[in-house]
Amino acid sequence: MSRKVAILFLSFALAVTLLSVSAQPTNAALSLTMWHMEQPPHRVKRVQELLDEWNAANPDIQIRQEVQNWGEIYTKAPLAAQAGGLPDIMFGIPDFTTVLLGTDAVKPVTGLVKELDAKHKFVSAAVEPYSYNGEIWAVPLYGMVHSLWYNKAMFAEAGLEAPKTWDDLLAAAEKLHDPENGVYGIGLPANKQLYTDQVLYNIMLTAGASELFNEDGSIAFENPATVKAFEAYKALWQFSPPDSVSWTWGEAEAALASGTVPMIFQFTVITTWEQQSGMDADMLGVTAIPVSAEGMEGAIYYSNAALLTTADPERQAAAAKFLSWLLEPENYGRFLNMEPGLFLPVTADGATADSFWNDPLTIKYRSQVETMVENTKRGALFGFTKGRVFQAIGAISAQNLLSAALQRMLIDGLSPADAVKWGQEQMTAATR
Repeated sequence: MSRKVAILFLSFALAVTLLSVSAQPTNAALSLTMWHMEQPPHRVKRVQELLDEWNAANPDIQIRQEVQNWGEIYTKAPLAAQAGGLPDIMFGIPDFTTVLLGTDAVKPVTGLVKELDAKHKFVSAAVEPYSYNGEIWAVPLYGMVHSLWYNKAMFAEAGLEAPKTWDDLLAAAEKLHDPENGVYGIGLPANKQLYTDQVLYNIMLTAGASELFNEDGSIAFENPATVKAFEAYKALWQFSPPDSVSWTWGEAEAALASGTVPMIFQFTVITTWEQQSGMDADMLGVTAIPVSAEGMEGAIYYSNAALLTTADPERQAAAAKFLSWLLEPENYGRFLNMEPGLFLPVTADGATADSFWNDPLTIKYRSQVETMVENTKRGALFGFTKGRVFQAIGAISAQNLLSAALQRMLIDGLSPADAVKWGQEQMTAATR
């Protein structure tokens, strides 16, 4: 190559380089990653639609989703925290948050939540399980609450109204029980699994046994109120189908939709009823969890929330901007309706947003969804009550010790008092 040609070549290369540099944005876009465990394809699709909309309107903050699963996240997330591989935003539930807090990966969002609360007004039960150690550790996004779901046609044929008390519930189960014709009075799980934990806790709440811990962190499971809840569960379970010993959420919903049982406790059955029952929407009944003789109210309630898992202030600010956008009513309802009739608003303006109520399935089952929203006011979650959170709840949840104690009564034949005593011993051992 001649010297003249070489100079021309170098000049051309330098010009291209300068042109390339000048073409870059002066402020390169932040690229944030968001993990969530909402695996069903229709949920992933709705989240992506919202992200596409956000990314188009905010070229300086680009967000991508990475779908995880609950079966692995309790192990994967702590390992990722140790390796510095966590995302910027991660969806979670209260007991999962306590697991990550042990890694120092979760950053407090107290100021952001207070700012959002002033604007949108959070449901208190959604914020409470993330409020401890003087901080708020996650931004509530959507709630799920248990209700009593029932077949109105079966109740009407038997001349029954929706149960309001434990006595009503037991009387209805007994009257509707007709095993010779394949009908059982109520569907109650007895599996050592989270669904059974949840159903049992409904009864514990209305019995006055909401607390699993004493003030000093010791286990408070063994008490007369818990024994009373176990006695009530045992009385009802005699009217449950034989295979309910292995039920999870899906089997319970299918049994209600098929007419095998007239009532179950569940977050929602709307989609299953719509697809499997062959009955009109107005035949699906829903009411609050029946109260005990003392009139105590309660229902298990899960607040799903967004955790900030980046220590970088600029990325935290960008994540906060996105979450604030997501909770705006015109966006928020579309987010909730990634699963219509299940995910409930955690803000006052979200509960009245057109974007929430205009989904076709929500329109069809509006009265049921309204009842679910009302039931969130009674919500609580075991281990996350009265502003006291003990990280030991993670060990109790992971081992399903609530349902394990229940099985000792229902399957192994222990008395309610002895089953509760066994549960106290197991919880104490698990949390030492």
